[in-house]
Amino acid sequence: MVEADSIAAELGVQPGDRILRINGVAPRDLIDYRVLIGEEEIRLEVLDAAGQHHCISFEKDMDTDLGLEFSEALFDGLRQCNNRCPFCFIDQQPAGKRSTLYLKDDDYRLSFLYGSYLTLTNLTPADWQRIETQRLSPLYVSVHATDPDLRCRLLRNKRAGAILQQLEWFAQRRLQIHAQVVVCPGLNDGPQLERTLRDLARWGGSDWPAVLSTAVAPVGLTRFRPDTAADLTPVTPPLACRVIAQVEALQQEFHHSMGSRFAWLADEWYLMAAQPLPPRSTYGDWPQQANGVGSIRAFLEALEQSTTQLPAVLPAPRRCSWVVGGLVGPALRPVAERLQGIRGLDLLFYPLPSPYWGQELVVTGLLTGADLLDGLRGKDLGDQLLLPSVMLRPGSPLFLDDLTVDQVAAGLGVSIRPVADAGDLVAACLTTGNTAAPWATPGPVHR
Repeated sequence: MVEADSIAAELGVQPGDRILRINGVAPRDLIDYRVLIGEEEIRLEVLDAAGQHHCISFEKDMDTDLGLEFSEALFDGLRQCNNRCPFCFIDQQPAGKRSTLYLKDDDYRLSFLYGSYLTLTNLTPADWQRIETQRLSPLYVSVHATDPDLRCRLLRNKRAGAILQQLEWFAQRRLQIHAQVVVCPGLNDGPQLERTLRDLARWGGSDWPAVLSTAVAPVGLTRFRPDTAADLTPVTPPLACRVIAQVEALQQEFHHSMGSRFAWLADEWYLMAAQPLPPRSTYGDWPQQANGVGSIRAFLEALEQSTTQLPAVLPAPRRCSWVVGGLVGPALRPVAERLQGIRGLDLLFYPLPSPYWGQELVVTGLLTGADLLDGLRGKDLGDQLLLPSVMLRPGSPLFLDDLTVDQVAAGLGVSIRPVADAGDLVAACLTTGNTAAPWATPGPVHR
């Protein structure tokens, strides 16, 4: 895309053109592009849609943007994962869906740009040098275990055991990471989990910490998991209670010694254990919110702000329904009840399981079109179904099973309105009609 009235538009750059070089350098990705256009004197080499080459030289203020957006952040291809983790969610999907669902990205550039997690196992010496030279920090790293042998076992990659040396590499160069640990019962829980968190905390307590935060998440297993994952077991409510007690005790210790809780539990632990979510004050500056740590608490906080001046009564009656994942249903039911207190609003609330994945308790973002058809067909949905847009592919009406919003709407016989956040939900409850940009979704989710 070329932004109207931008420098690129004035130069005649068109959508569909390719930027070949900037000041003689071919950008490998969006990071290179942003660095290269920071100069005052620019020479663009452009290949237009007709195959014609153009060289454009101009001057601009330093760091002024050109007004270009690209279809991909990586111009030289995606760096894919070389691990064989048995708990990999991508390997736990059915065959035959859209190809992008099976891409295993493990690209440090996407980690820097968007906060996606990587393992550091596929980096070349040139990659490490670029991270240092361009100061690509912070990165987001899936650690899972700091015991070298255990990490090699979890990732099924003999290169995975160098994690402690890699953390020291970041520390020596004053570069930083956010870490995550996906807990697999019987493998990296219990004493191994404590060892991992204490090891990571060694790099988290200085004036310039190499490890800024750690998220502790439960493993997710589907009915499609391969035979190689046969030894994995799902998280149970008793285990969730034990992990909560273990990590919260460490949080208190870290907070006393480091001034930060450092390690945070994903919301699913509390939901699976049927325990209240921690208060807002425990989450600091939300360092792992996009990874499911405090996302429900943040939603409830945003809802509180969005409902400070709710009308006592609607000017016209409104009947609609709201669907969420079964796991988050108990936490969000008070939200539905608060909105149901508005006279004239009949809000029907449906927390659903996921037969598609074989999970009784599932987060909202994993609900598929088939789950909605199975769980809502024949139910009273009112005049419109409010659908959290986290269920959909960003910028698209596709669910994870490749069904579309229109197909689900036709199957249920109801209009569907995607809602992106708490404010959008409240607005949808108070007004009729669809949003102007129905497929807009929030930012990326890490796992």
